[in-house]
Amino acid sequence: MPLSVDELRSKVEEYRGKGLNSQQIADELSLSHTTIQWLSSSGVSAEDRPNDIQVGWRSIAVKAGRIEAVSYVFADIIDEEIGDEVDAIVGISLNGIAFAQAIAGQMDLDLSISRSIGEDEGGHLSEVFAGVGGKRVVVVDDVVSSGETMRKTIRNLRSAGADVKLCLVLANKTHNNELEGVPLRGLVRVVTV
Repeated sequence: MPLSVDELRSKVEEYRGKGLNSQQIADELSLSHTTIQWLSSSGVSAEDRPNDIQVGWRSIAVKAGRIEAVSYVFADIIDEEIGDEVDAIVGISLNGIAFAQAIAGQMDLDLSISRSIGEDEGGHLSEVFAGVGGKRVVVVDDVVSSGETMRKTIRNLRSAGADVKLCLVLANKTHNNELEGVPLRGLVRVVTV
């Protein structure tokens, strides 16, 4: 169920109270950083609100079988776009991890996890999962809003020695078909016209 602006503001305050930063709140609410900043501002008029679309995918996320079903579509897109030129799937936390894990299992690929840390930082590659150095990787997340998280992740992966071949998302909220020279594919594109 979509939330009103007042309900979204309350959610932002609730998450800030729990210690989440703007990046984490944006991930949790599937909204852009710009929208989270606007929701955090006091005295800002409704006319100044950013143009954004909230993507809710709870109907998929609550069942492992549904995540697996969607990941078959992702795997098919990987095959269509780059064939077998992939060694690892990188899931962006939080919401890209479940899809990355399912895709990696289906395609028998290494699994890596990239954590978004903050607005100014590129993220952190978990050392618990597979490394990316010298590997051809596909990056998976739930939503691309402005593309900034994905751009930072691509740059971070490249600096770790990865060859980023493709980015996949459930919903692409931009007009972009590539980021940082890497093809971007969404299961759906959700843009205002």
